[in-house]
Formats: sequence, C-alpha cells, structure tokens
Amino acid sequence: MAEKDRSIMINFEEELKNFKPSLEVEEAEQAIYNHELTDMTDVLKEMMQELKHNM
Repeated sequence: MAEKDRSIMINFEEELKNFKPSLEVEEAEQAIYNHELTDMTDVLKEMMQELKHNM
C-alpha cells in the first residue's frame, strides 16, 4: 500500500515551475473592458436604430 501512496504524491517543485499567478482585480478589469465585445445592449441598440430607420 505504501508503494501506491508514493505514486500519488505531488511534485511541488514541478508545480511551482508551472505556476502562473492570476491577474489582480484591477488588471483583470482592464483586460475585460479593453475587449470590444458585443453584448445584448449593443444588439438591441442596433435593432432599434434599424427599426427607426425603416419606419
């Protein structure tokens, strides 16, 4: 049983090498806001403009 337990152990040195810290809140916020993504509000605004234009 002890042999089986050894194969499950985490190699902390390898884990530390692969570690990538997460963005801080402010950095994450900037990364999110800097993407020009279309949301439902943009879609609805465009639809309203098209409806007004076609009337």
